[in-house]
Amino acid sequence: MAHTRPSIAAVVVTYNRLDKLTVTVARLLDQPVDHVIVVDNASTDGTADWLSALNDPRLRVHRSATNQGGAGGFSVGMQLARDEAQADWTVVMDDDGRPAPGAIDAFRAMDLWGWDAIGAAVHHPDGRICEMNRPYRNPFWNPGAFLRTLARMPLGRGRAGFHLGDGDYRTGSPVVPVDMSSFVGLFLSRAALQRAGLPDPRLFIYGDDQLYTLQMRRAGLRIGFAPQVRFDHDTTALQAQGGVVLRPMWKVFYMYRNALMAYRVAAGPWFWPLVPVLLRKWRRKAADYGADAALFRTILDQAVRDGLAGRLDRSHDDILRLSRSDAP
Repeated sequence: MAHTRPSIAAVVVTYNRLDKLTVTVARLLDQPVDHVIVVDNASTDGTADWLSALNDPRLRVHRSATNQGGAGGFSVGMQLARDEAQADWTVVMDDDGRPAPGAIDAFRAMDLWGWDAIGAAVHHPDGRICEMNRPYRNPFWNPGAFLRTLARMPLGRGRAGFHLGDGDYRTGSPVVPVDMSSFVGLFLSRAALQRAGLPDPRLFIYGDDQLYTLQMRRAGLRIGFAPQVRFDHDTTALQAQGGVVLRPMWKVFYMYRNALMAYRVAAGPWFWPLVPVLLRKWRRKAADYGADAALFRTILDQAVRDGLAGRLDRSHDDILRLSRSDAP
């Protein structure tokens, strides 16, 4: 029987970052993907006009009436890839994330037997490993990772106990199983999309990839990390002593509400004992916000209340008012 080349659909979600999107779309159209689905979250910076001028039969553009956030955009795009393009594999990315030259060929060369999803090795354009996209093994499901995490916590390096190490990224390293992989360079089989469904659009931004991949694993689907499949993430997130500093301030709400929901899935029966530890750690981050420290605590408190209650019905306009922001 002749080998059938699996079809690949690339899903890109964008909002008002035409400078990033142009590079990503060009990179995708230069590689052997069968479909490029761009979900435009109601951009106002000329994105729609630029996309409409492109002439490539592989390109499909979906323009949302309003900004649905990354979670809403991925939900729409993955549904289009699964149900309309009917691709064998779907790879997802933000508008500032894109396959490095040769990445799609590297994926096509893989033995995919036994894997439901494959996460790429995500680097900054200068070659550094992109920390925000570093996959991990859930320490609550893996005794070895749990013990390593506990051992390193007094040194402030607990995260290293369950995230993949730099050695896993080296050329020639084997594909390894993971429990969480980000929505930059995540390849999902059609069967996985049928079983796992779609990301919850109500999450808006942050944590949608963590929740989705953790729920995949809890359902018995297998996710591998492939160091030979390389993606570039052209991002400049500001790091401080307490971690990422989020601007505009409304992003704080989504980060912490959604993080609590992801921790609930990851920790299972350990969730409630973990909550006080998380809250102490998170409230200390207020120091990184300077004059906005009090506002950070106000937003965090609401995020925690909603996260613990599993509430996802608060409107984006409500969150903008809470954060005293007019930013979209």
